[in-house]
Amino acid sequence: MEKKETIYDVFVIGGGVNGCGIARDATGRGLNVCLAEMNDLGSGTSSTSTKLIHGGLRYLRYFDFRLVRESLKERELLLKNMPHICWSMRFVLPAPKALLHKIVIRLGLFIYDNLGGRTILPGTKTIRVKDSNVGKILRNKFSSAFVFSDCWVEDARLVILNAVDAKKRGAHVLTHTKVTNIKREEKYWRVTTKGKEGITQEFFSYSIVNAAGPWVNTLNNNASKEDTPIHLVKGSHIVVKKMFGHGKAYFLLGKDKRIIFVIPFQEDFTLIGTTEIPHNDMSQEPNCSKEEKKYLIEFINSYFHSKLEFENIVWSYSGVRPLYKHLTDNQDSVSSITRDYMLNMESINNLPILTIYGGKLTTYRKLAENALFRMRSYFPKMQGSWTSQEPLPGGNFKLEKKAFLIKELCEKYSFLDEKWSTRLIKNYGTLCDDLLGDSKTKEDLGIDFGHSLTETEVKWLIENEFANCGEDILWRRTKLGLRFTKKQEKQLNDWVQNYLSV
Repeated sequence: MEKKETIYDVFVIGGGVNGCGIARDATGRGLNVCLAEMNDLGSGTSSTSTKLIHGGLRYLRYFDFRLVRESLKERELLLKNMPHICWSMRFVLPAPKALLHKIVIRLGLFIYDNLGGRTILPGTKTIRVKDSNVGKILRNKFSSAFVFSDCWVEDARLVILNAVDAKKRGAHVLTHTKVTNIKREEKYWRVTTKGKEGITQEFFSYSIVNAAGPWVNTLNNNASKEDTPIHLVKGSHIVVKKMFGHGKAYFLLGKDKRIIFVIPFQEDFTLIGTTEIPHNDMSQEPNCSKEEKKYLIEFINSYFHSKLEFENIVWSYSGVRPLYKHLTDNQDSVSSITRDYMLNMESINNLPILTIYGGKLTTYRKLAENALFRMRSYFPKMQGSWTSQEPLPGGNFKLEKKAFLIKELCEKYSFLDEKWSTRLIKNYGTLCDDLLGDSKTKEDLGIDFGHSLTETEVKWLIENEFANCGEDILWRRTKLGLRFTKKQEKQLNDWVQNYLSV
């Protein structure tokens, strides 16, 4: 049982990108923070995204200029602060034949280029499809295309690095710890949790942040006066073998007004998504249905000279996004629901509970900053905002230096090849030296689990990044699960469980 004298300033419920972002920000302002996540960090919505840091071009259709402007500003700021796990990407948008539609899209892209004060990313250009390698795989119905910029991010690593930095600054981060009850006492909140082994604990805090994502309304029970309605929307993606050789992605418009991204993924694969389907029962784990797979395959085959079939899918995943429900939302169109966030602050007897509704990867840092702004009156000694200038762990280098770091790592550790070094830098940035230490040979790194994953790296992930099993390592700390065989997965998982039991 946690001692009663330990009273946190902030208790954060939920270890997704919003929860971990708030925990990091609050800890860096001098607050005493505890965070509890019922599963692995980022194991819900935050790791099942389309993995983009973007302004949200399609939101311009709904005149959501405030969200797009904020997102565009954050896009370049985040690119600077996490250059190891985030990089720029060019997107190809095939232009419709109708002149009016073409003009409208080009106007939207002009706004997109200039709304957020772009300084790093290149602007939009128009290309002739038949003269470009990006157009050769498209069907002949397109004569031109627009090419614009956005950014890619390793979404799960974004969550984990926020938690790592929060812990480094003093936060208490608990994984596999479910909050089962929240109760107001006279001077503090009493939070009851249940751990992985069924162990019950109680924690005490002067404030609560409910960042539980799709589960947000299941936790407020006797803590909040009322629930704020949200849309629970399932988004599914499929991954296939590499469809094209160039490094650009595609932004495709469907007849049903849906937008599908086709993105180079993990060097040898292509990511396709996403669908948007209501998902109202969080007791049912989301998965990519046969109908969704069929929809995505048919969508892609209508755009490309491809003949994708079900057997070409090497992986699929689904996540549920909790979208804030405006009264003005079009109930017949999931796509039209805002991706903006809402912060609901309640206080009884000067005990605040802040509930987070909605949000997206791109705005997580700004959301956290705004959340702490809402809480400033309860913590007058809280320091000011700081995260806009502070890189995430491993990200303390200039964006243009990434290639140099990859080369330098190869030279320092001669047993690394370029592919291995690239993977390490894109995961750990300047922390690679801490991970590899004084290793002189590949054998110094211990067991080789396959595909450049070694015992040394696995230990690092367990001891520094909250990894608890093989799945955590293969699908959230890395994406090596795409390459591992079942036998290799079992060997890794058995080793991890044995290591943790010692």
